[in-house]
Amino acid sequence: MKLNREEKEILNAYEKGRFSSIPNIKKEVAKYREYAKSTLQKNKRINIRISERDLIHIQKKAVEEGLPYQTFISSLLHKFITGSLTERTH
Repeated sequence: MKLNREEKEILNAYEKGRFSSIPNIKKEVAKYREYAKSTLQKNKRINIRISERDLIHIQKKAVEEGLPYQTFISSLLHKFITGSLTERTH
């Protein structure tokens, strides 16, 4: 099996014993599952008006990402407000 650079680093760290068990793993998993659930819950609807040209570009980008365009827009908004949206250089 071929591993990429990141996977090789993880495997190497594991083999060198750099990972440790998390105390009370079930409690931690439940906590993060709840975080994910509340983060991904889509319980509000908004309506916006944008130019047709922008919508077409958004839809093309969404196809490139393999997402429905509304999910893509939601993802962009989430990344922006959490500070994880970064500008790509071409």
